[in-house]
Amino acid sequence: MEADPYDEKAVAEFAASVRAPVIYSRGHTRGAPRLQDLPLKESVTEYGITWHFEKPARVGQFVNGDYYVIGPATVAMIDPKPLYGNEIPAGELDHIDLERPVGQRVRHGFMLNPPARMKVAYDSGIRNWWAPSLIQKLPAAMMPGDSLVSTISMSKGFRLHAQLRNVIERGVDDSSPIRTAAVLTCVEAPLPPDAFRPAFCDRSARIYLSRELKRDLLPSAAITKSLPKIARYVRFTQRPWVATCFFGFEEPVENMPQYGLEYGRVSGLCALLLCSDLPREQKELLLVNYVQVGIDLGGMIRAGHPGWTAWGGHGSGRKLPIVFAGIVLGDDELANINRSFPKASFGEDEQTAYGDCWTGAKVVFTGHSGIDAATGHGRNRARSEAWGPYEHTRPSEWEGGQNTSEAYRRCCTSVGWVAQGLALRLMHAEKAWHHDAFLDYVDRWMEEDDSEFLKTIKAATGKDLDHDYSRQRQSWEPFVNEMWVKHRTDGSAPLDGWKQAHDEAYYKAALANPE
Repeated sequence: MEADPYDEKAVAEFAASVRAPVIYSRGHTRGAPRLQDLPLKESVTEYGITWHFEKPARVGQFVNGDYYVIGPATVAMIDPKPLYGNEIPAGELDHIDLERPVGQRVRHGFMLNPPARMKVAYDSGIRNWWAPSLIQKLPAAMMPGDSLVSTISMSKGFRLHAQLRNVIERGVDDSSPIRTAAVLTCVEAPLPPDAFRPAFCDRSARIYLSRELKRDLLPSAAITKSLPKIARYVRFTQRPWVATCFFGFEEPVENMPQYGLEYGRVSGLCALLLCSDLPREQKELLLVNYVQVGIDLGGMIRAGHPGWTAWGGHGSGRKLPIVFAGIVLGDDELANINRSFPKASFGEDEQTAYGDCWTGAKVVFTGHSGIDAATGHGRNRARSEAWGPYEHTRPSEWEGGQNTSEAYRRCCTSVGWVAQGLALRLMHAEKAWHHDAFLDYVDRWMEEDDSEFLKTIKAATGKDLDHDYSRQRQSWEPFVNEMWVKHRTDGSAPLDGWKQAHDEAYYKAALANPE
């Protein structure tokens, strides 16, 4: 069996089901309802997950539609029912489950207050990050400030299409075994209808309001003919992006992108659409959803998450929603996330730096594993793999690791960064981003003619990289390519930073300290 929750029909049905957006502002606000005006419910359902309360509780909704319950409240049952050990049918066990002791097997799991680290207990089919010590069982007693993340597991043999690319099947390759996730939040009192859900890792339960959004900071760049359907990106961002781990091993497939390239593409395209001249009413749902993504990701970093390192195509797309949300919410800590948390890793920044490139450029791709933000050391992962900085050397000096890095530079990173870089330029957010090398590298990718360089690489290494999908001067999306030509090359801002000399101390220090 196979399904695509993001195909034209599914997105059309989704678009028809969502309520018309209310654009809140300081001149258009509503106060919090009275407690007695909130519905008293025995249960509440979201995205196929139903939470049953021990006794009826007052329930409200955040501006993005997620639910909150007035606490204290106890969730007595959840549908689908969490299954443990021998409760899981033998035919549903995949090869990873079978490696676990029976007592450590879980389906449709939940976590009350999941930690901001790479440890989860939703489903025993999760690779690398499975932490049986975190397994929880009902009832779940919730106090104000608590977040309950519940999941629906993938059935064995079921194939599910992911955002923009990839087909996910439980137990196959690097696939996630999680189909869907939803968040239930406990608060102490009713909230205004324009309240954002607090980050699910934020135990301070910080509340932002939609009326605070600085929509006037968003540019109105003229759209082009290949404009994608905005409803699709509203759907992409509607459900919570709750993954705290890496490699996509526990990312809910119906909620979020599954690989770093697609994460970066979706992240950048959402921002670019929000920087366009589409009517405000058409952009509002996406704006709310995208800001919520940024709040959640920023909440992880604030709670101690190490970030998302450079590793091939993984690690991209997380920083932009945080910076974007910080800018439009007026939260300087989030807007300037690099300055606020200088040791947090973000793939785009760890894989770009100023340095002399063999092509003559003055900004480089720093390899499959980049430069560690926390230490400043070039990551080789293992010295024999040599996955660290390499573009300062000529292709004739490359070996296996450098060839791997060049392949990832072309297939799985740069081509997905273009919309992010363009959106940041349109927002004049270079200072907030605080890593100019990334922005200049994107300019290099889109403006440098690599025709002769590809011949040099082939002659020196035997690797033929002259393919439609791996050439420079392009993004994956026609819309992004058109927007680049229309708005980045319009002469309003310098495009030659990638050709200019910069301080190379950071790159040289990384080369001197490989790890």
